[in-house]
Amino acid sequence: MASDYDVIIIGAGAAGLMCAATAGYRGRRVLVLDHANKPGKKILMSGGGRCNFTNLNSTPANFLSQNPHFCISALKRYTPQHFLELVERHAIEHEEKAAGQLFCRDSAKDILNLLLTECEWAGAEIRMKTQVRDIAEISGGYQLRTGSGTLSCNSLVVACGGLSIPTMGATGFGYDIAKQFGLEVLPTRAGLVPFTLHPELKQQLAPLSGISCPVDVSCNNEHFREPMLVTHRGLSGPAMLQISSFWEPGDSLAINLLPACQIREDLLSLRKEKPQSTVGQYLVQHLPKRFAQAFNDLNGWTGPLQGYKNTDIEQVANTLGQWSIKPAGTEGYRTAEVTLGGVDTRQLSSKTMAVLDQPNLYFIGEVVDVTGHLGGHNFQWAWASGVAAGNSA
Repeated sequence: MASDYDVIIIGAGAAGLMCAATAGYRGRRVLVLDHANKPGKKILMSGGGRCNFTNLNSTPANFLSQNPHFCISALKRYTPQHFLELVERHAIEHEEKAAGQLFCRDSAKDILNLLLTECEWAGAEIRMKTQVRDIAEISGGYQLRTGSGTLSCNSLVVACGGLSIPTMGATGFGYDIAKQFGLEVLPTRAGLVPFTLHPELKQQLAPLSGISCPVDVSCNNEHFREPMLVTHRGLSGPAMLQISSFWEPGDSLAINLLPACQIREDLLSLRKEKPQSTVGQYLVQHLPKRFAQAFNDLNGWTGPLQGYKNTDIEQVANTLGQWSIKPAGTEGYRTAEVTLGGVDTRQLSSKTMAVLDQPNLYFIGEVVDVTGHLGGHNFQWAWASGVAAGNSA
């Protein structure tokens, strides 16, 4: 086996494989290394096994970073349309679920096979079950000591992801490499992750486990209008995953349970037209029956609306429109879809993803401080950052 390459990429996930194919097509001798037994494990489990591989409406506004302008260049140069063309070239059946969210019709395996095929066509070699033990800078590049011998390269690309889902093999190795070469790594935490609740509220909501309803949730001047799912551990579903990236420990969430309704006005007119109606009956019209009944009981709303003063109706409307919950925490990296924070992008070129004062060292994908919203944006960042580095490394 060769031991000398133009480009070595650490990490056989979405960004790493995309980078490998891109560099390979430029005629570079490319090797991808990964300690896992199979490539693309997170690709295979994403989108419920059908891989939400991009979002047609993805813009830089869909990403969080302490350096928010950094992602603009790569995302502009490799758009969702570019990846969609690649998907269609490989004749992969796909469908649009929520607005702009593209999924494989059959299986996430289709996207992984596309990447592996592209790597094969581009002549990029992939070596799994290979631990990188240490990395040293040498004249004209880098030397890597691995479990299967010593390798060298001109350009080194770090694409080994973040800390989310350790059962898939996630580690902090990418951050260790960054620190070794003097880069700052911003604090990391779990993003796109379900919330856990304090015991009393968890017990009160336990009967609602498995029920989903559309809500508008807000925290720290951000809000998302998407479904919320009550689980036996706490709150999940797209709305909660989205807002989790903006939530800090100790913060409360404000949840509008009826975002499509003018709650106060509805209740006032109901009291006038059908005075014998109850809050419970109103809720059953707009929420899943089991949720409506349990939430009504939780708040002790009894008797007909004719017995409610204006101030009572105001209170009911506030409770439904701004249900305040203080989560106990999140489920952490165990179930988080992404890792917030990471390699500080102020030290990287936004055009090539290379370290500014070490132009042969690159960081791409989840390892850097760029995190997308739920809905295919993180894959789009993987493709765009992978192509940016692959065109330069």
